[in-house]
Amino acid sequence: MVMTATTTTDAFTPNAVLRVPPASPAAAVAHFGASLAFHADVSDVASALAAGGDPGFVVVDTRSAASWDQGHLPGAVHLPTALVPEQAEQLLDKAVPVVTYCWGPGCNGATRAALALAQLGFQVKEMLGGFEYWAREGFAYETWEGPVRREADPLTAPAADTDDCGC
Repeated sequence: MVMTATTTTDAFTPNAVLRVPPASPAAAVAHFGASLAFHADVSDVASALAAGGDPGFVVVDTRSAASWDQGHLPGAVHLPTALVPEQAEQLLDKAVPVVTYCWGPGCNGATRAALALAQLGFQVKEMLGGFEYWAREGFAYETWEGPVRREADPLTAPAADTDDCGC
């Protein structure tokens, strides 16, 4: 580990990255394994949906009606977060895992909806990146006017013609 001298003492302190040391490998396995149990990314969701047939989960858009009309994932169920307690059991099957999404990384609506669904007994994951990264990665979506597909943003998706980011 490289240490740098502080300007106020003769003691050495690690850089900001290593000021708190990395977790043990066992703790990292537990943490990252748990993270994957709670999250899916847009590329994995898109790949599973594009494979055809039943992907084994249902996608739930947790945003308002105006946001839904602006654009949503094809085949998604529209269930705004505030309506989860009263409508989830009529719209969703508890035997089918749910993947929630909202606007994007700056919005926690999908997290709140996932919590509400879990409290009702649903198995649930949150789609990291939300609708923003779905559109930015160039995946097709639907609006009130019909289907749309934007060019992939090269800062969020591979520039080549592939849906696989390689990660």
